[in-house]
Amino acid sequence: MSSLPVSLDSITNTLNTYSDQIDSFVGQSSTVSTKALVVTGGALASYQLWKLTSYLYRHFFAYSGLPGPKRSHWFFGNIREMMGENTHEVQKQWVEQYGSTFVVHNILGGKRLFTTDTRALSHILLNTYDYPRSDEARFRLARIMGHGLLFAEGDQHKLQRKVMNPAFGPIQLRELTQIFVEKSNLLRDAWLSEIAKTSSNRVDVLDWLSKMTLDVIGLAGFNYNFNALNPDAEPNELNEAFGSLFRAGGSPVAMFLAMWLPFLDWLPRERGRQVATAKGTMARIGRELLAESKAAALEEQKSGKKSRARDLLTLLVKANMAEGANNMSDEDVLAQIPTFLVAGHETTSTATSWALMSIAENPDIQARLREEIASLGTDTPTMDELSEGSLPYLDAVVRESLRLHSPVPFAARKAARDDVIPLGTPYTDGRGRVHTELRVEAENTMIVPIYAMNTAEEIWGSDATVFNPERWMQGGGPEKAHGLPGVWGHQMTFLGGQHACIGYKFSLFEMKALLFSLVKAFEFELAVPVSDIGVRQTVVRRPIVKSQKEKGAQMPLLIKPIPA
Repeated sequence: MSSLPVSLDSITNTLNTYSDQIDSFVGQSSTVSTKALVVTGGALASYQLWKLTSYLYRHFFAYSGLPGPKRSHWFFGNIREMMGENTHEVQKQWVEQYGSTFVVHNILGGKRLFTTDTRALSHILLNTYDYPRSDEARFRLARIMGHGLLFAEGDQHKLQRKVMNPAFGPIQLRELTQIFVEKSNLLRDAWLSEIAKTSSNRVDVLDWLSKMTLDVIGLAGFNYNFNALNPDAEPNELNEAFGSLFRAGGSPVAMFLAMWLPFLDWLPRERGRQVATAKGTMARIGRELLAESKAAALEEQKSGKKSRARDLLTLLVKANMAEGANNMSDEDVLAQIPTFLVAGHETTSTATSWALMSIAENPDIQARLREEIASLGTDTPTMDELSEGSLPYLDAVVRESLRLHSPVPFAARKAARDDVIPLGTPYTDGRGRVHTELRVEAENTMIVPIYAMNTAEEIWGSDATVFNPERWMQGGGPEKAHGLPGVWGHQMTFLGGQHACIGYKFSLFEMKALLFSLVKAFEFELAVPVSDIGVRQTVVRRPIVKSQKEKGAQMPLLIKPIPA
């Protein structure tokens, strides 16, 4: 790559000139502090301008020779197509027209690699630290969740993952399954009560599932009782604070401006004040929870009596305090609380909403699933009973729903260094030359198309976009899917490599517990035509009713109690 159009030397010269101009402008009477303030402001602005110029230059001239769609908008590039409701059709059309490896345009025309080549994706995902999350992805995550596991890279990520791994092991999951089942049954009873009280069987299942998963992650994550399923409970300040931060994610434009013009956050705005208040609340409660966990761990060390506390934060504190541990800082530990909230709350409630919609749309599948669940003869299944061996059709329904409705549709990565990506399917450049590998330069960015890979016809067949749990009943899915570099289920939903979702088993067993309890107790039907169900992409892919977009994310279903 040629040298950047703006260098640090040129910025230094500009600042020196700028300083001389300040001298003449402010005169001899100016104070040193005033001059320093102006120089500092100019330096920060110039540095930020240099960063932005460098970024745009690198990304505008990346991947020369690769085909791809033209920008549909001068500012948004192809972002609107990627984030829109018809993203599957658009991505399918791109692959048919440009092949498995091509470029799409980011904001202001920056280029990103888009590939459905399984060999290339394996190289990107399995060489985790050579391909960290993109700057934009990390910035967005930091705005909502701080510097937790989803933000960390390199040695910091290795340390956090190593300390946290035991908290997501089978022993811990066996304990937590009791919480999953208890809260699922509590949700079931709340729905029965709601139907009896209102004489209406229309329920926004997304809203209720969000309450249930919030209660679960509160108790299982850090021994905190949100009490969200209790209609008489007082508003919870931690829930409200997290909601404010989650809603503050903002549009792509807002994220872009905040990333490259950080002084905008300093301007007095109502949203800025709300975010600051929310972060302050979360930090205060987080410190209280951390102090309680530390005190309990120290008391346990002194007394020699093991406590019954099995929440993730307690286990994390114990692992971090263990003799010989390469300790995480308190700030790193605190950052895991909002990480738990997003990863264990929004994703599972959204995924279960899509699963209930799919079985409501397919009565035969719903009936078969209910028959299998009822055959177990219990309302309180254990972890072993919720496993694939005991309830294979429930497992198939969960796999198929997560394949077809992956909560996160794509991930963004960047090259940490110059590299060569091998290709399973060659591409032809603009000069007609055939390439069996792709050279990338440091800072080049790329998209891991989770949703596109999970619904690719060449992998899943002509019914790739059809909800069909039967495809999982023999052999664990199509043979071609076995080559996908996903950590679970021969699909891309939880990604792969060291950045694969650390809590995917947590999510799976919670989702199975929910479907077990709810499908056994209720018959589900669509409350609106399936054509009226749309998608709103925020941090996760949430359902909306197209004719009621002003109401935000929702999944209305008709539920009818099954006679005991």
